[in-house]
Amino acid sequence: MLERYSRPQMTAVWSAQTRYRIWFEIEAHACDALAELGTIPKSAARAIWEKGGAAKFDPERIAEIERETKHDVIAFLTHLAEFVGPDARFVHQGMTSSDVLDTCFAVQLARASDILVADVDALLAALERRAFEHKLTPTVGRSHGIHAEPTTFGLKLAFAHAEFARARARLLAARAEVATCAISGAVGTFANVDPRVEAHVAAKLGLAVEPVSTQVIPRDRHAMFFATLGVVASSVERLATEIRHLQRTEVLEAEEYFSVGQKGSSAMPHKRNPVLTENLTGLARLVRGMATPAMEDVALWHERDISHSSVERMIGPDATVTLDFALARLADVVDRLVVHPDNMRKNLDRLGGLVHSQRVLLALTQKGVSREDAYSLVQRNAMPVWAGQGDFLSLLKRDKDVAAKLSPAELDDLFDLGYHFKHVDDVFARVFGRTG
Repeated sequence: MLERYSRPQMTAVWSAQTRYRIWFEIEAHACDALAELGTIPKSAARAIWEKGGAAKFDPERIAEIERETKHDVIAFLTHLAEFVGPDARFVHQGMTSSDVLDTCFAVQLARASDILVADVDALLAALERRAFEHKLTPTVGRSHGIHAEPTTFGLKLAFAHAEFARARARLLAARAEVATCAISGAVGTFANVDPRVEAHVAAKLGLAVEPVSTQVIPRDRHAMFFATLGVVASSVERLATEIRHLQRTEVLEAEEYFSVGQKGSSAMPHKRNPVLTENLTGLARLVRGMATPAMEDVALWHERDISHSSVERMIGPDATVTLDFALARLADVVDRLVVHPDNMRKNLDRLGGLVHSQRVLLALTQKGVSREDAYSLVQRNAMPVWAGQGDFLSLLKRDKDVAAKLSPAELDDLFDLGYHFKHVDDVFARVFGRTG
């Protein structure tokens, strides 16, 4: 995790203190269940909570012990015993390291998911506000990067809102997929720990019980989680790329907010570069890149190996921290995006009315002209406009074959911009559940 691309709330999820506190809670809740079952004294369970709960675990001390034991969980348990005393012998009864590590990872991923969902909510709010602000702001739609037909900037933002609403639903599904608890002991048979211990710990931590674990929680769950983060990151990149294109000098329909005192280039004082959305594109690539090793973690040897461990120690924090930062940055970009309606209209008119070609094509077919002939009539008047030889409407009015079918007034009506926006309210109702 780089501090440059991190936010405190998410990094706290992955801090050493958070990890050790969760480990302790897993062990202490398990002791409560064991005490209720009569496996350990209730006085011991109380002492573990009282002494361990008040402890401030020392990562340096745990690291010192681990240098000797070469085992992180044993190092933690040894450090915990320094606080708890003799009753520490009842900690970790019948459990294995994976019970602690996997359940802790589930808690951390669930907490990270909650932050990411809140991030998406903030982005959705910004998109909705700006979409209604520009609901009927005319702009040109592009296919293959080429002018196609008129649309509105509000519809562009509504499209993004719908996409991130799906992202939110996916994150919730991914959270549910990965938020499971396993306290099943060596090779997952519950031979030395009662399944009721697992159920108790799961309930206390807000997790579901893993139906069957083989000492580890199945990694297809984690693969789905990180793949979901990759899809959400791709949505971030899609919107960031749209903004980058709109900020190009030749387009300049929208641009990132440029603050007082900000500098765009060390060499060229005039530059206002789309640095935030370029940054988002790069961050999205990183998050997507972490999905592949998560998928490769699914195939572990037999009941357990630790080939997944080093991967998850990296991608767990890095993917969630990076996506958290990216979503927050994108929300800010959208919230403060500078929109240029005049430039949008100028670009819309740049091709001399060619964006209305389909309406003319369809009108000719309604007058009895075959689609093939109508296409040829429209195209032969459109191509000169590309070469700068007049405007589309005037050429159509002078074309005797077109004029034989469509009057000047009918042609004028076909160039009505408002025609293209008659269903904007329908789309907004679908996306936002309201039209104003």
